[in-house]
Amino acid sequence: MSEQHAGSHGTIAQSGSSKAVVFGIVGVVALYVAAALMHWPQKGTEMTVGIHHAAGDHAADAPDTGAKTDAGHFDANPVHGSGGAHPEYFMVLPFCLLLAAIAIFPLSHKTAHFWESNRNKLIIAGGLGLLTLAYYAFAYKHPLERHFLGHAVIEPTSSTALPWVIIQNSIFNDFVPFIVLLFSLYTICGGIRISGDLPAHPATNTSFLAVGGLLASFIGTTGAAMLLIRPVLETNKERKYVAHTVVFFIFIICNCGGCLLPIGDPPLFLGYLQGVDFLWTLNLWKQWALVNAALLAIYFLWDTLVAYPKEAVRDIKRDETQVRALTFEGLWPNVPLLVGVVLAAALLSPGKPLFASETSPGWHPWLFLREVVQLALVGVSLAVGSSKVRAANGFNYGAILEVAALFIGIFICMQPALQILDVRGAELPVKNAWQYFWATGSLSSVLDNAPTYLVFYEMAKIDPAKLTADAAHLLAAISLGAVFMGANTYIGNGPNFMVKTIAENAGIKMPSFFGYMAYSFGVLIPLFVLVTYIFFR
Repeated sequence: MSEQHAGSHGTIAQSGSSKAVVFGIVGVVALYVAAALMHWPQKGTEMTVGIHHAAGDHAADAPDTGAKTDAGHFDANPVHGSGGAHPEYFMVLPFCLLLAAIAIFPLSHKTAHFWESNRNKLIIAGGLGLLTLAYYAFAYKHPLERHFLGHAVIEPTSSTALPWVIIQNSIFNDFVPFIVLLFSLYTICGGIRISGDLPAHPATNTSFLAVGGLLASFIGTTGAAMLLIRPVLETNKERKYVAHTVVFFIFIICNCGGCLLPIGDPPLFLGYLQGVDFLWTLNLWKQWALVNAALLAIYFLWDTLVAYPKEAVRDIKRDETQVRALTFEGLWPNVPLLVGVVLAAALLSPGKPLFASETSPGWHPWLFLREVVQLALVGVSLAVGSSKVRAANGFNYGAILEVAALFIGIFICMQPALQILDVRGAELPVKNAWQYFWATGSLSSVLDNAPTYLVFYEMAKIDPAKLTADAAHLLAAISLGAVFMGANTYIGNGPNFMVKTIAENAGIKMPSFFGYMAYSFGVLIPLFVLVTYIFFR
C-alpha cells in the first residue's frame, strides 16, 4: 500500500490516529488493571506454570511453550496427547493460497490495486483463516493439543471446541506476543529520527548495513530495521538503483544480524524460554561474522561495480551536492522506552520465573503483563514524544497494519501444516547437524520460524541443562537455520514485510515475491552452502 494511499492524510495520521492509539492503550491498561484486581492474569499464569510446581523443581523450570501431560510432567513429544492424528494434507491448501496471493496479486494490473488495500489483505487472509477454522469445526474429529494457559488435550465435544483451541494456540499464544512486540518496536522507533543526506557511495551504504547488522542482536531485528530504514532511504533518495540496497538491508538487518542474543530474533527467544542460557547464542559469533561479513562484501562489490556506475551523471551530482550531516532527534524518551520494550520481552514471560534461587521458586510474571507493559511504553512514546519528529519521518501505521492483516491469517492457516510436521516430523530423514540446518531453514522460509524452531528443537531432544557438544552442535544448526533462512522470502520474518512496505512508500519499486527469491537464491543459498561446509558437515 503506497504511502500516499495509506497516509494521504498524514497530519490526521499523526494527530487523530495517534491520539486514538493512545486512548486505546489507556483503555487496555485500565482493563488489565481491573482484571488484575480480580486476579485473572494471576490465575492465567497459575494455569500456565502451576502444574509445574506440582511436578517438582525440575518441571518448574520447563517453559510454557512445550507440552505437559495431565500428570504435570514435561512431554518432549507433544503429539502423544492427540493420538498422533493430523489434518488431511489438503488442509495445507489455504496456507498455500495465502502465500500465492502475497506472491501473485501484486504482479497483475487487475489485482495490484485491489491488493494495495490492507482491508482487502485482511479479507483474503481472514477468509482463508475462517476456512481453516471451519475444517476444525466440522471435519476434524480428533483431539487437539492446547498450549495456551498450560497444556491440555481437548476433545471435539462441540463444533466450537477445536476452532477455539486453534484460536488459543495461534492467536493468543503466538500472534498477540508477535504483533505487540513488532508494533511496539515499530511505533517507538518511528519517534526517533536519524536524518541527513550523506553521499550515497557504496561505502556509506555498506556502513549503514554493518551498523544495523550489529544492532539487530541487541535491540532486535525489528528495532534495528525500523531505526535505520528511513535514513538509508533518505541518503539514497537521489539514486535510482536502490532496490538491491533494501534487499541486502532485509538480508542483514532484518535477519542474519540477529543471532547473537535471544532478543535478536523470536526463535532464539523461544530457545531461551526453553531453558537455553541467555548468553549461549554468543557462541554463534563465528557464523554471524562469516555470513554478515560475506553479505557486506557482496553488497559493496555489487553496488560499486554494478549499481553505482549505472546512475545518471546528474543524479550523482545531486547526491554529491545535496549533503546534510546526520542528526538525531527523538532520542528522549524513545531510546529508554525502546530498552524497556526489549527488557520486557526478555524478562516478563509467564514461563520464565524472576528472582528464582535454590530456596525460592521466584515470581512468574502475570499473563500478558509483558504485552501490556510494551503497549504502555508505546503510549508514553506517543504521548510524550515529538509529533513533529514522527511527521518528519512520514510515520504512519500502514506497514504494521499490513503485517497484522497478513500474519493473522498466516498464523491460523499454518496450524495444519505445523500439526502435520509435529506428527510426521520424526519420519523425516533429519539426523545430522547439516540436515537440521537446512530442514529448519527451509520451513522457516515459508512458515513462521518460531514454531518451526520448536518442532526441530523437540526432534533433536535437546536438554539445555545437559548441553553436550553434540547437542550444542544440533542447537546451533537449528538456531542458525531459523534465523538466517528467514531472509529467504518476504514472509520469513516480520520485519521483512515492513521494510518492503516502507521502501515502496518511499517510491522504490521493490522486487516481487519471486523476484526477491531470485536475490535470495542467488546470494543467500550459496552462502548457506558455505556455512554448511565449514560448520555442519
